[in-house]
Amino acid sequence: MAKDKKLVEGITSMDVDFAQWYTDVVKKAELCDYTSVKGCMVIKPAGYAIWENIQKELDRRFKETGVENVYLPMLIPESLLQKEKDHVEGFAPEVAWVTHGGLEPLQERMCIRPTSETLFCDFYQKEVHSYRDLPKVYNQWCSVLRWEKTTRPMAVRYMKNNQVSTNADSLVGKTVVVSEKIDNLAQSGKVNIADIEWMARSTDDLKIIPAGRKVKICSIEGVKLIVEEIKEEN
Repeated sequence: MAKDKKLVEGITSMDVDFAQWYTDVVKKAELCDYTSVKGCMVIKPAGYAIWENIQKELDRRFKETGVENVYLPMLIPESLLQKEKDHVEGFAPEVAWVTHGGLEPLQERMCIRPTSETLFCDFYQKEVHSYRDLPKVYNQWCSVLRWEKTTRPMAVRYMKNNQVSTNADSLVGKTVVVSEKIDNLAQSGKVNIADIEWMARSTDDLKIIPAGRKVKICSIEGVKLIVEEIKEEN
């Protein structure tokens, strides 16, 4: 009891400072810790085990729908990234560049992937030559790197680290169906993607989107998809 009480006393109250409470819990549970690399953390065994369980379950569900796993390069040539300049413009200042191979400067600098869309577009154009090649549904489990300049507390870093294992970016822009009424004020709402339920909220806090309506995924915030209703033509 004395040991448990000491641990609790070492954790800031959630009501006082949520960010510090989260940091205290994560460190006391030994899920992760700071490193000498600014903006990056070491994910400890307990924290990695949580990720492994999440990945294992999602991987099983993906494969049940016919999705296949692939792995694409970590480096993207600048010329290839420029083909998607409209897509990457928002996070261009966060891109990390590789300019040398050993002591020799590269003929073309390479960025460490900030997202995977550019690589997938290049990959698909070589894989798909006809409608007969379809469908090809791929998933990639990988890390992305964005060099954010804003200092963030661990509560935010743990959920959005500079280096993030994700394939969620590929959902942005897709059209999906609302499976549970989206009501921001009631903090409710879900959409269905390949038989998997995702929490969702509308871009308009005052708008209620009934189940069955089609919506477009505009962005992702934490574990929620931010969606906009698609107006049906009469």
